[in-house]
Amino acid sequence: MPAEMPADTKAAVRDMVTVKLPADSAYLSVLRTATAGLAARLDFTLDEIEDLRIAVDEACAMLLAQAVPGTDLECQFELTGDAMRIAVSVLTVDGVEPSRDTFAWTVLSSLAGDVDSTVGADDRVTVMLRKRRGAAGAQ
Repeated sequence: MPAEMPADTKAAVRDMVTVKLPADSAYLSVLRTATAGLAARLDFTLDEIEDLRIAVDEACAMLLAQAVPGTDLECQFELTGDAMRIAVSVLTVDGVEPSRDTFAWTVLSSLAGDVDSTVGADDRVTVMLRKRRGAAGAQ
């Protein structure tokens, strides 16, 4: 049986999980469930887990509105110590980032902490969320 890892080694350990599913709202429950399971693995509180589930759902809603029909929505989760980074991306018809001055963006920021978005050369729009365990409100 392997020995327990030192605390400083645990913080350096990082897990990457990628979920790829059709860019259709009918599949978002799978993504919400994956988000909750991964957040629980990092010992997030029930409230923090629910915030992340809602934040991922909101980010997906922003992206699905402009997704190229028949493409996939990709969600990458990076788990490190006491934080989770989530990047949701999809090929879009126009390559426009979500507006940051909307109520939806404000809600997303309050739920997830750090929020950003980018557009790739192929019009792939990505919304990135980062939440730390135990962080009260925005980071």
